[in-house]
Amino acid sequence: MKPFVATLFVILVVCDVSLARTEKNENEKITYIVHVAKSIMPTSFKHHSIWYKSILKSVSNSTKMLYTYDNAINGFSTSLTIKELQLLKSQIGILKVTRDKQYKLLTTRTPEFLGLDKIASVFPTTNKSSDVVVGLLDTGVWPESKSFDDTGYGPIPRSWKGKCETGTNFATSNCNKKLIGARFYSKGIEAFTGSIDETIQPRSPRDDIGHGTHTASTAAGSPVSNANLFGYANGTARGMAAGARVAVYKVCWTVFCSISDILAAMDQAIADNVNVLSLSLGGRSIDYKEDNLAIGAFAAMEHGILVSCSAGNSGPNPLSVTNVAPWITTVGAGTLDRDFPAYVSLGNGKKYPGVSLSKGNSLPDTHVTFIYAGNASINDQGIGTCISGSLDPKKVSGKIVFCDGGGSSRTGKGNTVKSAGGLGMVLANVESDGEELRADAHILPATAVGFKDGEAIKKYIFSDPKPTGTILFQGTKLGVEPSPIVAKFSSRGPNSLTPQILKPDFIAPGVNILASYTRNTSPTGMDSDPRRVDFNIISGTSMSCPHVSGLAALIKSIHPNWSPAAIRSALMTTTYTTYKNNQKLLDGASNKPATPFDFGAGHVDPVSALNPGLVYDLTVDDYLSFLCALNYSSNEIEMVARRKYTCDPKKQYSVENLNYPSFAVVFEDEHGVEEIKHTRTLTNVGVEGTYKVSVKSDAPSIKISVEPEVLSFKKNEKKLYTISFSSAGSKPNSTQSFGSVEWSNGKTIVRSPIAFSWKL
Repeated sequence: MKPFVATLFVILVVCDVSLARTEKNENEKITYIVHVAKSIMPTSFKHHSIWYKSILKSVSNSTKMLYTYDNAINGFSTSLTIKELQLLKSQIGILKVTRDKQYKLLTTRTPEFLGLDKIASVFPTTNKSSDVVVGLLDTGVWPESKSFDDTGYGPIPRSWKGKCETGTNFATSNCNKKLIGARFYSKGIEAFTGSIDETIQPRSPRDDIGHGTHTASTAAGSPVSNANLFGYANGTARGMAAGARVAVYKVCWTVFCSISDILAAMDQAIADNVNVLSLSLGGRSIDYKEDNLAIGAFAAMEHGILVSCSAGNSGPNPLSVTNVAPWITTVGAGTLDRDFPAYVSLGNGKKYPGVSLSKGNSLPDTHVTFIYAGNASINDQGIGTCISGSLDPKKVSGKIVFCDGGGSSRTGKGNTVKSAGGLGMVLANVESDGEELRADAHILPATAVGFKDGEAIKKYIFSDPKPTGTILFQGTKLGVEPSPIVAKFSSRGPNSLTPQILKPDFIAPGVNILASYTRNTSPTGMDSDPRRVDFNIISGTSMSCPHVSGLAALIKSIHPNWSPAAIRSALMTTTYTTYKNNQKLLDGASNKPATPFDFGAGHVDPVSALNPGLVYDLTVDDYLSFLCALNYSSNEIEMVARRKYTCDPKKQYSVENLNYPSFAVVFEDEHGVEEIKHTRTLTNVGVEGTYKVSVKSDAPSIKISVEPEVLSFKKNEKKLYTISFSSAGSKPNSTQSFGSVEWSNGKTIVRSPIAFSWKL
């Protein structure tokens, strides 16, 4: 039983399954996260944990505390009845009580695709990069993977405070000088689902699902030669920061990840002294003061830890981007220049493009009978989606079956066809998926085609009295153009919480990514699949997130004193938004030019990010001013920032003035004349020089001015500028327009995207 992996394309969808638990039973206990005003702790208590226990004891003598949080938030988690909950809320010092929520989880080519091979000689595995620690909150780790080989590594950094926890099938010897930390958290998930069934998953840091091993090796895996999946994508696999150390925090299990467990892991990771935190998980966007993940990320940021999170897999729907807090680096997904073509060849001589990670060795050399699943269903039900048990073996045996998408997992459909005696499968996208193709490691010869091609193939099957066909597998193809393309599934802006903050921040490789995997499950996640692999190919923003986590670690190793905001700025202002032919990056959903609401600042370019020239830096005080601009009360700010802070009533706070490396300009009235000003501060992290500004815009009705237009910098000097956006009062042609502002010294370009929108 491991259905988890088969649904990786729909990861990152928050499941408020805790809300499904009724409160009819007064004795039923539900898990809550309790935020406490630590600033008013009575002096009689020597430690906040003692105070928390005292508060809880005043509510119930039987209720136990799941976790006490020391760093991520001020508070604790516990399970309470309705009566206990109401009593707890009345206690002095309780700021807010929120329900525990359950989240679902949302490479051999990417180093070359990103240009890391050009600078590989600068980053041997034993230089400063080996002092940087990347922490990953995921499904654990398969420590035997060669991606965690520690050959050539020196002593573990003295700054490291973490450890290797033991558990089922996991010993301290499973850690080494590369994999320096491994922990697991299950109290929250067990409070919801009951005790973990260790026949299904081990109570330890060991990864039985594969997702965590995949993300960890993508971020910071050691180089492994001849890595591949069934011969596909063969080459040397290495993480983005191949020399960095890895620490894993297992918070996700077969079904869910609990926010109480996630917070506990973030709390510990801060104490352990990780440098980067990678979270390929998240949920729907909710107010920052309600979002415990965002609150934990604020604490990490304050400790100098860059937090990288997936943007979500709910694209191409607008307003779908998640993890939008400005102190989180939000990563969308793009394609690589690599594909796995497998054509459908029909008896009428026509060929249609498809993709596959399965082999065609068992298919005959000649065409065979082709049949539509809807015409081969049991009891003539007309079901074409190949759901389990739906096909009649008498009609399917020895044939290639055409299956419609939807209704069950993609690889599960192949299992249905194989179980019924089919030789192969052609799987067509549903209309909403369009023409974007997904490669799967099917258990029989199979390929996936787009919706339009699928309709054409069905038309042939229906019109020819004896339809035939076969699948032509072409292996691995490199140099695919155009690339990158914004993945259709990648979640899009605008930012539904704070539209003045552009999200996602940028995109990184997230489609068909090869990385290490567990050997305790198959590449499809199906029990009926006996295959075991060392590497698997998976897609999703879960894959793009660790790319950026690793790149951040790489930058941190070269610039150890840079703040998380400076590192993100370096990655954002050096992105690219056009191909080599100067055409704009494409959107995989529409095949039209993508916009900053699709890709943020653009696609990451780590080579340029190492020397960005100028950065937009941010401090904790800047984020506190941002919360004041949102009109947060002092109690609400204390929840997020874990301290007493009162906004200055004499000061005019503005969301637009957060020193972010992008601009999202929201006009209130499409007809009125309106001026919006943004103030920014640039810090010189390069050589002394003079930068001149230039502005581009596709909104002729918007006048843009920058003051001053020239900035001269000494080393490490900061300079302020103001950019004004004035609407002419005429009705815009579109509710959205875009542009950019660039500062250049003749060699280095520091570019920020601009997104205009109108509230109609």
